[in-house]
Amino acid sequence: METLSLFFKRSLPNFFEALPIPDRFVGFADLTAGEWIELLVFAGGVGVVSYSVYHLAASKLSLKCCQLHCNRSCAMNPSIKKDVAKVVDIVEIEDITKEKVSYCRCWRSKKFPLCDGSHNAYNEETGDNTGPIVLKHKQKN
Repeated sequence: METLSLFFKRSLPNFFEALPIPDRFVGFADLTAGEWIELLVFAGGVGVVSYSVYHLAASKLSLKCCQLHCNRSCAMNPSIKKDVAKVVDIVEIEDITKEKVSYCRCWRSKKFPLCDGSHNAYNEETGDNTGPIVLKHKQKN
């Protein structure tokens, strides 16, 4: 750990101090070919490190994003009616006999298309905020 500490405390400040960065923007025109090469090597190194960090972070975020259903390469529907090309459920309004009925929108319900509250655990796990669509009879005045 001492070696790493010495590197950051002594070597890096000396390295940055030695970089040929002009005080003014027009000073770039006065740089020699060797100084330009030094700056380009430094900029390339910063670019490689930045891209690597970004790529690593993006891959971690895309996994989380997949869990939140915003990544198109991830299936929203984990297990419901996977043997059909498109899941479509039709319910006639007249067939709804209860005061209100909740329909699943998270694709996790064991009673699909009806909601069984599975979205609560899903939201807790992923940080999402999905919930059911609720149909209820209009109150008569």
